[in-house]
Amino acid sequence: MARRLRPVELEFVESAPLRLVFAAEVTAPPKAVYAALADDVAGWSSWFTGVARATSTHGGQGREVRLTGGTRFTETVLAAEPDEHYAYRVDTTNAPGLRALLEDWRLTPAAGGGTRLRWMFAADGPAPFRWALLLARPGLGRAFRESARTLDHRLGRI
Repeated sequence: MARRLRPVELEFVESAPLRLVFAAEVTAPPKAVYAALADDVAGWSSWFTGVARATSTHGGQGREVRLTGGTRFTETVLAAEPDEHYAYRVDTTNAPGLRALLEDWRLTPAAGGGTRLRWMFAADGPAPFRWALLLARPGLGRAFRESARTLDHRLGRI
């Protein structure tokens, strides 16, 4: 059963009880990476590890995401700055323990026309939940790096 989370704003990335930050460089330019993040939401399932289905809602102001294990999220887009910044908060989920979640993607130009991609996962939940996320950090990092590589390959073919 889906339940409503605390509605956080962009400032939550600074105040969240738990912040996990991952970074990678891809050869694709920021414009192409941003388009994959913000404009081709349905395409996430072809490159982001664990995403089974993603749909843009409310004219691009929201998203519905289903992970391969059955976890579901409805989200509100909080930042959509072309070629630079894309962020969204989770409004409802069936994931246990979560009180608030915001994901923040920053894109900066890298050498040779590529993109430095930074993903911040800002979350709140009870102490056992935060502890479990800290234990999951290495796996989330691997999934992020694998997803960034897959996205880069996908963008190279488009």
